[in-house]
Amino acid sequence: MYGAILGDIIGSPFEFDRGDKTKDFNLFNRNSYFTDDSVMTIAVGEALLKVGQDATVKEIEEAVISSMQSWGKRYPHKGYGGYFSRWLTARHPKPYNSFGNGSAMRVSAAGWLYSSIERTRAVAKATANVTHNHLEGIKGAEVTASAIYLARTGSSKEEIKTYIEKEFHYDLNRTLDEIRPSYHMDESCQRTVPEAIIAFLEAKDFEDAIRNAVSLGGDTDTLGAITGSIAEAYFGISETLISECRNRINKDMRDVVDAFYSSVRHHNDSLNTNQMIEKAIDQYYVHNDKEGMILFMDMLLNAIKQGGELVVPYITKNSFLSKEQINSINIGDTFTLDHDVKLKMETVKDASGKEWLGVFTSSNEMHKESSGNVQINQSILSILRLALDLEEINGIVINPFGKYMQVSKAMILLLISIYEENEK
Repeated sequence: MYGAILGDIIGSPFEFDRGDKTKDFNLFNRNSYFTDDSVMTIAVGEALLKVGQDATVKEIEEAVISSMQSWGKRYPHKGYGGYFSRWLTARHPKPYNSFGNGSAMRVSAAGWLYSSIERTRAVAKATANVTHNHLEGIKGAEVTASAIYLARTGSSKEEIKTYIEKEFHYDLNRTLDEIRPSYHMDESCQRTVPEAIIAFLEAKDFEDAIRNAVSLGGDTDTLGAITGSIAEAYFGISETLISECRNRINKDMRDVVDAFYSSVRHHNDSLNTNQMIEKAIDQYYVHNDKEGMILFMDMLLNAIKQGGELVVPYITKNSFLSKEQINSINIGDTFTLDHDVKLKMETVKDASGKEWLGVFTSSNEMHKESSGNVQINQSILSILRLALDLEEINGIVINPFGKYMQVSKAMILLLISIYEENEK
């Protein structure tokens, strides 16, 4: 949701080709305000949270209508289109066969709240149907929500591209350089959603994705909102940009955003957080510079805030169970140990012989080489604090047997200090 709102805010000053079709611009200026795109994103998110994950299509549609009309009355002058403005104030609002890009710019919450792509698409369709019941309007919402779902569950850019091309037949083989010269204001899904996806596909991080979208010109706030919603799921967003976003929206909007992310954390386990850490490490290998390290640190800080966990391997000094107990135990049995089990933390050495605490984003990463015979999921914060207490190690190394990232004790101190300051 932050991604859609930030894309809207950053893109808003350049709508109607008021920019220079360049990526070189200040992200925020005195005209950087949220528009109808953010308001309706909030409205749909609130509606989906209210009805819950198992709601029927009818319940979703009724909740979306009620929420969008309520938020529209609260923020009546935010740039709504003519048909939609009349819909917002209608006593008995009916869909009006629109294929405008509004169905795609407001749908981001649907990409996060459900456990299958089939359910994600069904909910996205329901959020579109109440106004944008044209096939292209529905398609735009489904495409955007599907891309978000795939991005947040670990799909690669190529996998996302392939799925959208196969399922929805959008042409994603064009480049931004090919699109940009002749692209102008177009509020249809057909001429907004594919371009927004291409802006994401060509990006190296979240900010770059937004700059790509704005550089196309045209309906830049909506292009930014759609691109940003997908880019957030794939790259994550820095704490700096999240802070900028929160400072530029009102308290009632922040309340919905907070409830949304609380729900996302509740319904998604630490695997999703760890996939984001893996992507941040991948991005560091792309950048291999200070910028890449900052992006990684931001992502690790986000993971700490979300209560993320990493896998820590241990080596047992004595057996958990006797051979007789092992032979008699069945799947699902519980048992109580009648003796202490001594565990030793596993460390790894770098090229200079210095020791680091090796931790992992998944069991698969651990089993690439680790000799640990016990794995324990521990909160990232507790691991960092533990590393500070161990005099013999220099810090932690995440996924030491693949693409890895070393976090020194100095970096750990910085992360913990930022986290504790934000928690005050």
